[in-house]
Amino acid sequence: MSRIATIKRKTKETDIELTIDLDGSGKANVDTGIGFFDHMLESFARHGLFDLDLKVKGDLNVDTHHTVEDTGIVLGQALKEALGDKAGIKRFGNMILPMDESVVMAAIDISGRPYLIYDINLTVERVGDFECEMSREFFYALCVNAGINLYLKELEGANNHHILEATFKAFAKALDEATMLDARIKGVPSTKGVL
Repeated sequence: MSRIATIKRKTKETDIELTIDLDGSGKANVDTGIGFFDHMLESFARHGLFDLDLKVKGDLNVDTHHTVEDTGIVLGQALKEALGDKAGIKRFGNMILPMDESVVMAAIDISGRPYLIYDINLTVERVGDFECEMSREFFYALCVNAGINLYLKELEGANNHHILEATFKAFAKALDEATMLDARIKGVPSTKGVL
């Protein structure tokens, strides 16, 4: 069973093409025009063992908002498509991930019901060329379009680069667990019979 999806989305603000393979090996070919965001998405692919091919042309002359948010939209759509009817997946995943002085917890339910709790405390406006407030916007757009429940909480942290990187890596590891197929699960893991 192939769990690969390709999504193309073009607006007046962004032109995005994304392919994800949920059963990959962590290969990433990412170009958003935002160096630090590329680094975060490459970390997401590597540590979630997802193959990710992503090209984004956005209106970076305005700011990073449309590029980052629209990438979240497209990644969320691709995750939803790649998961199909969600039969056989574990559904739930979690990770407490340390990175130097920072520790971030991620918990996921691929429930079909989007919700985000984002308790990440960043203290600077930017890390490199990435506007820090866009991290929440990325995860919100992803959750709404993928139909997942995501809880992100910073347990410890001082360096904003480390906090953000721990956030993306914790998300990746939790998502990897939640999307794993388990031979013991017959059909959809829900008493409702649908996710």
